[in-house]
Amino acid sequence: MSGFSLSSEPFTLQRDCEAVMVPVGETVTLPAGQIGYITQALGGSFTVYVEGNLFRIAGQDAEALGKEPPAPIELAEDASDEDVEKLVWSQLRTCFDPEIPVNIVELGLVYDVSLDPDEDGSRKVYVKMTLTAPGCGMGDILVDDVRTKLELIPTVSEADVDMVFDPPWNQSMMSDAAKLETGML
Repeated sequence: MSGFSLSSEPFTLQRDCEAVMVPVGETVTLPAGQIGYITQALGGSFTVYVEGNLFRIAGQDAEALGKEPPAPIELAEDASDEDVEKLVWSQLRTCFDPEIPVNIVELGLVYDVSLDPDEDGSRKVYVKMTLTAPGCGMGDILVDDVRTKLELIPTVSEADVDMVFDPPWNQSMMSDAAKLETGML
């Protein structure tokens, strides 16, 4: 991604804001008054272009960009494990690589999901996932994004995200929609 495009939306930061530099994964603070462009707003987080660099800003900091933060996740009180698993998959579809406008499920990066219910009604979620490239600097950021979003689900007490590289990811693991979106069909 080259940064600014005709579909980018300009912004001025309303306060100091933590951001992650893409693709190296280094955390920085962008100062209040910083001007830039929102190049991607998917899954509740934002990819922004500032002074020749791309940064990822978490949804919890949306108001710094003049945007609304994501709504809290709701779950029926009598939700079954199947209901929670559907919500887990839904949350995984809100996780995006900051450079690719396709969620990690459609990219084929999620290999396995399982739930472990506790006697107290809480659940632990286990996820096995991979990256499009083993050396991706955003790997830890994506894992943290998955963990954080899954732990927002009511009754999920813990999300354990395991990064694996066997089998290695390849383009055939992408859904047809993801291939179409990225021009790989």
